[in-house]
Amino acid sequence: MSVSGWGGAHWSDHVARHAYTRPEAVALRFEGASTTWAELDRRIRALAGGLHARGVRRGDRVAVLMTNRPEFVETVVAANLLGAIAVPVNFRLSAAEAAYIVADSGARVLVADGGLAPLTAAVRASGDSGLACLVAGEPVDGAERYEDVLAEAAEPPAVPVDERDTALIMYTSGTTGRPKGAMLSHLNLLMQSFTLIRAWRLFGDDEVNLCASPLFHIGAIGSVAPMLMVGATTVILPSGRFDAAAVLELIESEQVTSAFLVPAQWQLLCAEPSAPRRAGSLRTISWGAAPATVTLLERMAEVFPHAANVAVFGQTEMSPVTCALEAGDALRKIGSVGRPVATVAARIVDAGMKDVAPGEVGEIVYRGPSTMAGYWNDPQATAEAFEGGWFHSGDLVRADEEGFLYVVDRKKDMIISGGENIYCAEVENALAAHPAVAEVAVVGVPHDRWGETPLAVVVPAAGAQAPTAAELAEWCRERLASYKRPTAVVAVAELPRNASGKVLKHELRAAHSG
Repeated sequence: MSVSGWGGAHWSDHVARHAYTRPEAVALRFEGASTTWAELDRRIRALAGGLHARGVRRGDRVAVLMTNRPEFVETVVAANLLGAIAVPVNFRLSAAEAAYIVADSGARVLVADGGLAPLTAAVRASGDSGLACLVAGEPVDGAERYEDVLAEAAEPPAVPVDERDTALIMYTSGTTGRPKGAMLSHLNLLMQSFTLIRAWRLFGDDEVNLCASPLFHIGAIGSVAPMLMVGATTVILPSGRFDAAAVLELIESEQVTSAFLVPAQWQLLCAEPSAPRRAGSLRTISWGAAPATVTLLERMAEVFPHAANVAVFGQTEMSPVTCALEAGDALRKIGSVGRPVATVAARIVDAGMKDVAPGEVGEIVYRGPSTMAGYWNDPQATAEAFEGGWFHSGDLVRADEEGFLYVVDRKKDMIISGGENIYCAEVENALAAHPAVAEVAVVGVPHDRWGETPLAVVVPAAGAQAPTAAELAEWCRERLASYKRPTAVVAVAELPRNASGKVLKHELRAAHSG
């Protein structure tokens, strides 16, 4: 149990402790501006007081619809300071998708980014008319200004918060077309901090981490957690197109010591001639969210020879890291996701929950203090996920003779495009409603920049011409986020199926991945 102060273990306690012991040290850096620990603590407490004045109480939900900026971190921690639950919302979603998450979570307040005014307006218009809205940055009609709320300097109440209370609801892409909200506790985040402190060797007093992923991802907000714990500096990369030259300039100017990027981003950095010179401060480079090729890993070793290369693997429901491949094994075990981390117990099991032999393929299941409590308002999905007393990842893996794990199939045909998870069923549901589509199957195909992107294999409706990729992209504009839209379309007379009628997606991938 923790009450706001510098002696507890929640991230609000970490901030308060650093504000007391080293007030002028830098907590956050964003676009050349610094936020000290004292300033961060003051702003978090003022925002928490403002949220409380607007009716936010213990257990209430506060939706966060923002691009990468310091106010995102402030809002999450301020909500938790009140015992409330932060709900990060992917700003790349369509208005309908974002509105669903806000409504499903039952958010009492929406804290948004002025740069997302059209999306914010659409979400508010489709939801509860009583939803309060605060906006950081540019003002938005009908919403209170974030800085005006902080200026009130209202003192938040002292609220006892148990370690097992929910801190975040992180919505994952839904295989049935609706996302599920994974409930992550303060204990989960504490375990995530321990895991990354160990995996990334965050042992120095001068650690500077680059947060380059979108903060609405658990991988990004989860990387901020250990920095808040140890009192290190987090450099937040603004959202937008990834510019390798600009990122290298940022790494050099901020003397970044650790960075997590998806393989596609590391590939761009490695292609920059100035990378070895400008990234000399890096001590740890980390990757995940998508497979890295042998060629890329070897190139990373050449470009960043003094940096430890650490792969991390996991999923939102596990806070997220479950396995890590340490630097010494990066090239020796290429293709592996490493071994389970110390805070996770893992088994590889068959359909009857019996352990499979080494080398055999089975589903990896987990237990441990980083495991989510369940899915928000979805007891059936929760029961299915924890059948047999272990969390079912849906990932099929095998272990070698040394215990290193290799993923042989991704859960439910998930596509990973530029680090973003795309579930085929969600895309198929949107495309199937097109009048020219009789049947459709979506698979991931290789892409030079994004790793893979969705391909739609379409059986045209009787008498209709197969729609083009451009036509389907336009059809999906109001239905799906842009990164989920198919980049190519193939028309076929029929889809390959097995005896039970299931579409044989491995045949489609094999036929169209060349």
